[in-house]
Formats: sequence, structure tokens, C-alpha cells
Amino acid sequence: MKVAVIGGGYAGLAAAVELAHAGIPVTVYESAKTLGGRARRVEYRGEILDNGQHLLLGAYRELLRLMRLVGAPDAALLCTPLKLHVPGQFRLAAPRLPAPLHLIVALLTAQGLTNGERLAAARFMLALKLRRFRLDKDISVTELLGLYGQTPSLRRFLWEPLVCAALNTPPEIASAQVFLNVLRDSFDRRRTDSDMLIPRVDASTLFPESAARFIENRGGALHRATPVRRIAVSNGGFAVSTANQTRHFNHVICAVPPQRIAALTADLAELADARAMLDKFTYQPIYSLYLRYPEHVALPSPLLGLSGGHAQWVFDLGQLGRGKGLLCVVISAAGAHEKLARDDLAQQVHQELQQAFGKLPPPLWVEIIAEKRATFACTPGLQRPPQVTPLPGLLLAGDYTAGDYPATLEGAVRSGIAAAQAILGTS
Repeated sequence: MKVAVIGGGYAGLAAAVELAHAGIPVTVYESAKTLGGRARRVEYRGEILDNGQHLLLGAYRELLRLMRLVGAPDAALLCTPLKLHVPGQFRLAAPRLPAPLHLIVALLTAQGLTNGERLAAARFMLALKLRRFRLDKDISVTELLGLYGQTPSLRRFLWEPLVCAALNTPPEIASAQVFLNVLRDSFDRRRTDSDMLIPRVDASTLFPESAARFIENRGGALHRATPVRRIAVSNGGFAVSTANQTRHFNHVICAVPPQRIAALTADLAELADARAMLDKFTYQPIYSLYLRYPEHVALPSPLLGLSGGHAQWVFDLGQLGRGKGLLCVVISAAGAHEKLARDDLAQQVHQELQQAFGKLPPPLWVEIIAEKRATFACTPGLQRPPQVTPLPGLLLAGDYTAGDYPATLEGAVRSGIAAAQAILGTS
């Protein structure tokens, strides 16, 4: 069996690892020099950055399983119980109690809320549990929060930051059902599912590079900086063409971003429905602002929330072993920040950090990485193409394909595993 995986991001590498583990050598094509796709290492001024800073959860079981399988670095993640802290405004910390009791206690003891708001948040979670986190009809998160009496403070400090972080979609247009899927898996099963896992290494080191070694050690091959230009049906299989050669495979897993599917499968009439679905997609940005301060600058915690400005989350990479004085501010989803010039945005974020943490020296440099179409907009009732296509032997993988999860690393990995298992089921 000859299998090609087109795309060396988390979805494609998850599929390749699953197949390699089953004894099937895989050929992986990646258009960039660096593995990871939309979660990859970036170098700037001698620093190792990421094209987007990620936060994992204990509920990311498939990604964590594959990381263990391929021998990802043992110290790659800083594990801490759920803690949401907006300095001077809000604080929530989950105790070490069984789920979902740990969340109920966390809500009832949260600082920055009134007693009535604490009870309203706890009642909301209990009501969702009674519904088994299922809605009769998908609606927006904003509508859902209104139905359950969640106040402006609850929305601002608790629910809306979680929605933007998980779905990368503004709450007023974000799918409530997908959000409930995330809440269910994170808070209603094991206590450790809600643990925050903060990467201590760059996104390429976290999983992709170990995955590549695992694949190659089992007879597979990885071709970096090798974009695939065309997939065609040929002799009962598929011809995969790059700039330099065409090779034939029994199966192909197409794990490229959704924006590339149309061009790559243009000759495949069987994928017309998938292309029509993807043509209706809209996309949301993620901005990562890296601010290099003098080495003595440090925050009270490795990860903190911010509210009232552009910045939503700030990572102190110095506390993660990635360079003292280096902060990363993340802004998820569309917003007013997109209209600002880069220097103006950097200055405003610096001022927001000073308002939250006190006087800071001017940053030595700022690098802004703007992924304008980082994820699909996860809207109510959005139809997403399945991994198995009408063309036997051709599979799709990516966080945009059908599944319970939004565009997260776990969603990408799950899609890759599903594509690989579809091939293994036919072998």
C-alpha cells in the first residue's frame, strides 16, 4: 500500500503517524521548509517564535496520545489546573476536585463577580449538563448566554474569552453547539481535562519534528519545501505531481488548508460538493504580538488574561524557558485592531500591558505575526466536508473537516486520525 499525505501540519502528520504506527510507510509532502502548518516555528532576530501562540487542554487526548507515541519532549508542556486571571478585575481557579464539581466550586468562588453572577454561572453549567450539552438547534453563543441570563461581567471575563480562545470567532456569530462540545469535553469528564497545558517549546518542536522522525524511522519519507501542484486519478489510484516529478499512490490524504482544496482537486469531479461547502466558508484572523523587553521584565504568571482593550491573553515566554523578557500577546478573531497600522497597534498593546502590570520600559523590538485567515469562522450550523470523500482512496484531513471541534490542534489531529483509520479499514 502506497499512501501520500499532502500537508505537513498537525492534521497531515497525525494521519501519517497513525499509518506509520500500523506498519504502512507514508510519503509526506509539505510546501514549507518548516513543519507544522499554521502552528509552526518562526525565527526573528535570533529568537525562536511561533506563527501563533497555542494553549492546550488536558482534554486534548488524541494530540497528547500521539505526542507520547512519537516521543515528544517530556518537558514540552507546563501543566497547571484551570486558572483564568485578569489582573485587578477577575480571578477563577479550579480546585483539585472531581469533575464537574471542580468547575462549580471555581465559579462559586470566583473573584470579580457578585454572588448573583456566581450563582448564574453555576446554574448555567448545571443546565447544560442536564441537556447533555446538546441543543435542539444551533444558535450563536451570544443568544445562548442571553437565554441563560449571563450578565455582561460574566460574558466579558468568563464566557467570551473562552469562546474567542477556543473557536476564534466573535461570540455573536460563533456556534453555541461547538462551544458546548468544548465545555463538555473540558469540564464534564475528568478533572484533568480542564488543565491548561502551556507549551515550553515552539510549535514545530512540540509535535511535528518528533512525528517526522517517527515516520522516517518506519520507512516513510518527508519532502519539505515541495508543494504538490496536482492530484489526478490514474490507473486505479492517484498521480501526485510536484514541480519535479509525478508519483503514483493507492491512497491520498489531502491535509492542506481549506483555501487550497479547490485548486488542488480541480480535476476531481467527485469533490464538487466539498468544494461547494468550502466556498461558503469565511475566515477569522489571529494576531500574535511578540514584545522583546529587557530581561528583567516578568509577569506574575506565565499566562494572564487582559480585558478592555485589544489584547486578550499574554504569555510570559521567559517563565516558559523561551527567553527572559519576551512576551507574546494574542488577539483572537476579528476586531478593531485589524484597522490599525502595525506601529500603532504595538504602541497601544504596550500601553495596555502597562495599565495591567505597571510601568514597563519601551520594548526593544516588536514583531507582529498576523494570520489573516487563521481559522474558519465557526458559525451556527456550518456544514463541513467529511474526511471520507466520494472518490475511493482520497481522504481530507484538517481542522475544517466535519467533527465536534472547532479549528484547534486537537481538531486537526482528530481529523488526521479519522482519515488514517478510514484507510486502515479498507486495507
